[in-house]
Amino acid sequence: MFASEFNLHSTHRSIVRAADTSIPPYTLSLSNLDLLSGRSPVIVVFVYTKPQDEDFSSILEIIKTSLSQTLNYYFPFAGRVVSNPTTNDPEILCNNQGVEVIEAHANIDLASLDFYDTEKSLKHITIPLSLEIPLCMQVTSFTCGGFSISWTFDHILVDATAVNLFLVTWSKIVQKKPISNFPDHQRLILKPRSPPTYCPLLDKTFTKCSMEMILNTPMAYDNSIKRLYFIEGSDVSKLQQLASQNGEKRTKLEAISGYLWKVMATALKESDTHCKMGWLVEGRRRMLSKDISNLTGNVLSMAVGEASMEELNNSAVSKVATIAHKAISEVTTEEHFWDLIDWIEHHKPGMFLAKILIGISGPALIVSSSRQFPSMKVELGFGPPLLGTYYTSLPRLGAGFVIPQPSSRGDGSWVVFAIVWPKLAAALE
Repeated sequence: MFASEFNLHSTHRSIVRAADTSIPPYTLSLSNLDLLSGRSPVIVVFVYTKPQDEDFSSILEIIKTSLSQTLNYYFPFAGRVVSNPTTNDPEILCNNQGVEVIEAHANIDLASLDFYDTEKSLKHITIPLSLEIPLCMQVTSFTCGGFSISWTFDHILVDATAVNLFLVTWSKIVQKKPISNFPDHQRLILKPRSPPTYCPLLDKTFTKCSMEMILNTPMAYDNSIKRLYFIEGSDVSKLQQLASQNGEKRTKLEAISGYLWKVMATALKESDTHCKMGWLVEGRRRMLSKDISNLTGNVLSMAVGEASMEELNNSAVSKVATIAHKAISEVTTEEHFWDLIDWIEHHKPGMFLAKILIGISGPALIVSSSRQFPSMKVELGFGPPLLGTYYTSLPRLGAGFVIPQPSSRGDGSWVVFAIVWPKLAAALE
């Protein structure tokens, strides 16, 4: 039986700084792709059962000591977000002011937490984005001896790939293993071309915007229902087989996209004749002329596809997955990412977002693949987590958002975080 509510008390706040105090302060300028991601929270949660040999005090000591050592390599994470006095664009003052770590205690055991409804669980063991601190953490103990670790990153500093690299590096430091992928924090490699040139089609996907525009754009759907789902590995494989008919193999992401798009079509208003699906596309592997595999910034774009209700309702999953495949393929080139960098440069100054995120493109659902989510690779001294997932503290979005990620079981199963409108949640369930 899940508890409907529980009390959580913050017991201590501390600042963890990089152990190497000889690193001189400097200012880190951000790239155009960082500006596109903007200042929103990227939250990761790991939940652990009670360790055999550690109590909560020793757990905290391990976390803080190893974090301090990790910050030697991720020095900007211990800095502060400030505004450039000339451009007013955000930048990182790398001055080792430190990562904030909050210690908390929940008067409930893990078995009583309702992880399905994240508003009754994850919401309480995570912290919102800070105005200045690019990385905050909360470590929460439970009455059963289990605990959780949550990381809240400022999206303007990192994307999911950079978060994964950070966690894997931290894990290697804990295990005293050599670091194989040293982070690269400098964004100069992603500077715009001179003069900036870009494909006009980018104007269909992205827009210059203001905070007022973001806050006041009417939303046709209330994307505020937050859920955590589990999908067995065998079901993921069956779905991929279903989407890969007619001799064309589809990825797992394309397969689940085809399925979700069809379900989405059943959860719209009668007046809706078309709907869109978006995909966050990671660009490090696309930039073939540059080695940016270890870049710790943002290298993301948005692919967008559109289909009619008639097409979605009458087509097999394989055909809808093919529509997804074609839309994603349009942005998986190096030229696209250079065009996007130049598009932002041309439209400066200001804020920039994909139109689908704001909700001005009609009903939409975004799928963000986290297939490299490292829940099985991260060993902080406590064994693999019982649960690992991405999460957001944002109350609602302009579009539905779904994040499939490998579960910590390592058997091909998925944990899926979703923030959707009520009718879509009901259709999925």
